[in-house]
Amino acid sequence: MNRDRHPLTLATLCLAVLVAQLDTAVVNLATRPIGEHFQAGVDALQWVLDSYNLVYAVLLLTGGLLADLYGRRRVFMVGLAIFVAASLVCAIAPSISVLIAGRAGTGLGAALLVPASLAIIRMAWRDEAERGRALGVWAACNGLAMAIGPTLGGLLIHTFGWRSIFLVVIPFGVAAFMLAPRAVEESANPHGRSLDATAQALGAVALGGLALAAIESRGRPAVAAIAFLAALVALVLFLRVEHRQGDAALVPLDIFRTDAFRGAIAATAAMTFGMYGVLFLVPLTWQSAGTLSATQAGLALMPMALAFVLLSPLSGRLTEKVGLRGMTSGGVALIGGGLLVIALGADRASIVVDEIGLVLTGLGMGIATGPLMAAAVGTVGRARSGTASALINVARMAGATIGVAVLGAAYALADGGADGLRLAMFAGGAVQLAGAATASIAMRERRAPRRSAGRAARSGSI
Repeated sequence: MNRDRHPLTLATLCLAVLVAQLDTAVVNLATRPIGEHFQAGVDALQWVLDSYNLVYAVLLLTGGLLADLYGRRRVFMVGLAIFVAASLVCAIAPSISVLIAGRAGTGLGAALLVPASLAIIRMAWRDEAERGRALGVWAACNGLAMAIGPTLGGLLIHTFGWRSIFLVVIPFGVAAFMLAPRAVEESANPHGRSLDATAQALGAVALGGLALAAIESRGRPAVAAIAFLAALVALVLFLRVEHRQGDAALVPLDIFRTDAFRGAIAATAAMTFGMYGVLFLVPLTWQSAGTLSATQAGLALMPMALAFVLLSPLSGRLTEKVGLRGMTSGGVALIGGGLLVIALGADRASIVVDEIGLVLTGLGMGIATGPLMAAAVGTVGRARSGTASALINVARMAGATIGVAVLGAAYALADGGADGLRLAMFAGGAVQLAGAATASIAMRERRAPRRSAGRAARSGSI
């Protein structure tokens, strides 16, 4: 790719990802006015949120494969077009069922555009250091959505009504779509690959079952148990099918032979396990105890998001100095430290200790997110960049889904409140530290062959 395109390429990709993440961040605030407008019950309102999550989970692997087969720019643009059209459907929805369908459509668009955007970065920035810097900026857009989403959403709902939160993303999505043909060079690697329909169906059942189990875990545990069992069975069958398919598989299993890739997947899942657990439980505890209102809780989360946003763009340059191993394992360990601080301050009347823990969590996210994405897409061949991008996003989704379910269950086990938050944060911190250790071991093993090769070169054997 022409290097002159790079700034415009990154701006286009960041704009699209910001739109997708911002849409998710603001919808949570609109459930009450939506319910009042349509006179909808809690079950219907839950699906306004969860239809997006379920469709996104089900189609992530498909999105990554389509990007590799038919073109990363093409799939990125199709995803943007679907996302914008579905957002318009949400904004003008005449009924709650149409709104839920529109939200499912935005999930489809995100499942196409998010993996494609990561794959495009892998193709456009071939130098590892430059790619790391680009991924740091890309990761910062996720944090920016988290930072501005609640405030922007509340302001829009208060001033213009709930439909405005779906309309506001449309101009930015259209802008990214218009920029893409000029800013993004097309690339595809279809050779020896196919749609692998059987694996796609099994993968969809596995990911959809996992997401559905988390969605229903608190309201209908029996349904959640059945969905989780179905996901496990589908996963086993998926692995058998992919083993037989070899290089033509939807997810070639040899991609997991790379230590750094496995480490990135495990550490990413651990990272979102803790982060989404914090985002779910800390505001819930504040509001349940009467410490903060919903609006105040959203503002109190701002320092975490700002720490994420401010540090992420620097993560690429820091990686050049500290190394991939130090950034990934250190960042995830820092998140674990943040959760442990929150656990230790759970029974305090002041939220000062909570804020310290939240800032540590945000710093850890800012340090680790970009390097983990770089490890995932940089340690596999460019032909598999779409698949690798989809898999790292599957890890993010799975970690978040399981984290909310498991840490929510731990919170409930201790009857909520300070005791529940303490138990959940200690559990989450332990998972973070395990993820950090996994990343540390994997990145160390990745470097070993290079040192061996260097010693062999100096001794004249190669």
